Amino acid sequence: METTLIILKPDAVQRGLMGRIISRFEDKGLQIVGAKLMQISPELAATHYADHKGKPFYDGLVGFMTSSPVLVMAIRGVGAITICRSMMGATFGSKADAGTIRGDFGVSNSFNLIHGSDSPEAAERELGLFFNAGEVLNWDRMIQGWVYDMSGGAPE
Repeated sequence: METTLIILKPDAVQRGLMGRIISRFEDKGLQIVGAKLMQISPELAATHYADHKGKPFYDGLVGFMTSSPVLVMAIRGVGAITICRSMMGATFGSKADAGTIRGDFGVSNSFNLIHGSDSPEAAERELGLFFNAGEVLNWDRMIQGWVYDMSGGAPE
């Protein structure tokens, strides 16, 4: 099982899309193991987006991410990082395929609704930025055997 960070950005929160987006992840069979509505501080945004510091869009990105509450989630499943990124779609809504979150809900080349970790290393680092110890839970879902084929003893 893999756990990834998903952030529903200010535009998703302001547009009232949180429930519809969460439903997509749950409908896919992924498990929400942590969630909180929060206001990202400029310091946290700067740390989270440190790799982009000095790029032309950096200041606007930090300003956008701190402009309104966001919903941060820890989502778990087999291959969760790849699955979530596929569900998100291309970075810009105008270029994202229909059926993806950005393709169905976005048209902007600036506001893109959602962030998802792009690797296991990034997920570990990002989850540590947004969740304190004990806030990402381990719990068994009774439906697990209906989401994954467990006949071999491990989920597949």
